[in-house]
Amino acid sequence: MGKPTGFKEFTRQTVPYRNAMERLIDYKEIYTAPEDDALRTQGARCMDCGVPFCQSENGCPVYNLIPEWNDLVYNGRWEEALERLHKTNNFPEFTGRVCPAPCEGSCVLGSTEPPVTIKNIENAIIDKGFENGWVVPKPPVSRSGKTVAVVGSGPAGLAAAAQLNQAGHSVTVYERDDRIGGLLMYGIPNMKLEKDIVDRRVNILREEGIEFVTGADIGGKGENGIGIDKLVADNDAVLLATGATTPRDLPIPNREGTGIHFAMEFLKKNTASLLDSQLENGNYISAKGKKVIVIGGGDTGTDCIGTSLRHGCESLVNFEIMPKPPIERADDNPWPLWPKIYRVDYGHEEAAKKFGEDPRVYSVSGKEFVRDEDGTLLGINTVNVDSNFKEIPGSVRFWEADLILLSMGFLGPEHYVSEALGLELDGRSNYKAEYEEFETSSPKVFAAGDCRRGQSLVVRAIDEGRKVAAKIDEYLSV
Repeated sequence: MGKPTGFKEFTRQTVPYRNAMERLIDYKEIYTAPEDDALRTQGARCMDCGVPFCQSENGCPVYNLIPEWNDLVYNGRWEEALERLHKTNNFPEFTGRVCPAPCEGSCVLGSTEPPVTIKNIENAIIDKGFENGWVVPKPPVSRSGKTVAVVGSGPAGLAAAAQLNQAGHSVTVYERDDRIGGLLMYGIPNMKLEKDIVDRRVNILREEGIEFVTGADIGGKGENGIGIDKLVADNDAVLLATGATTPRDLPIPNREGTGIHFAMEFLKKNTASLLDSQLENGNYISAKGKKVIVIGGGDTGTDCIGTSLRHGCESLVNFEIMPKPPIERADDNPWPLWPKIYRVDYGHEEAAKKFGEDPRVYSVSGKEFVRDEDGTLLGINTVNVDSNFKEIPGSVRFWEADLILLSMGFLGPEHYVSEALGLELDGRSNYKAEYEEFETSSPKVFAAGDCRRGQSLVVRAIDEGRKVAAKIDEYLSV
């Protein structure tokens, strides 16, 4: 702990986002550059906790050594802070940008005062590392002669590949899309994670010896399909890190037809068109001039809001079936649990600046999509619900909309890979593989990340990628 009285002397000051109206005209990251002195001051707020809950399982799934690098930043020892950060986290430039920071929810100071700005400090450490040339490829000194195929290039697959490669195994990562990164590339928009940040890390992994194959649909039947049986036969181990990519639908009347899209389709097409042509090719779902409704909250819903605003939508509403969260923790949500409180994310702020109010409407459920006789989408009828999600009589309302985006989470992985292997599934249709073991019911085949645990955070995917790599390394060493 650099300054014993820092937590009493200094208040929490986060690194601000760019001005909301200015950032709405581009797809650049929303963040501003932090000042070293300000970060040192924030690092000084870190207390000499008897138990640092921030780096516990409840706080940080990868067990980041948070108090250590807070102290190092306070003392200006940035390169050492980067070394400590990389000991537990392969990709802090991703988590520092997109993680909701459960560590801050578990910060001991946060039990009585605003918590330490852990996320800001983490992101500044890794960005300074790249700026100063401290992050360089480190190929393994020797090879084991064993080969591992990783199916999926999201955070779980990349973390596992990085760890297995460092252990000396020859790793090939297969991705069915045209770019490496999975969720990091096409699931998170540029405003939160510019894609050159992803490419920068992938290029380091490539220089360390990992092979990447894009346009490879493992288990698929199309022209890009590659048989999973052949992949298993040709490698010493196979890791499935395919993500949870089956979206939850809203099967109410008039669902079929134009004007209704899943959130990930909307976001993926926008990012692909942006990267390919700065949106000039028109190969995306445009919200320009449209009345947009986003159904479902969370990060993905916010990303749909931010993207629609950048297109130039005419209006925007966001439905959430849950009631509005409290400003402070409720009695049944004590520290150090994640605080379930009202938050204003970047998209909400932008919508409020443009349209004059927060776009969210709480405790509302869709009853029926409304179309004209030609099938054109006109809007949706909704009903208000109580805290038990029971409909409130007399609360039906029509909302006009030209474009409705469904952002209600994911049900689990697609199953053409698991069906080809005859994999056993768990009760939620995920690939069945115990945490800490990660072995599936098929010999030599492991599973990790969202396809095993269900939809979750990038930081949890990295945790599973690191842990499954250790298990595969152990398996290959027998």
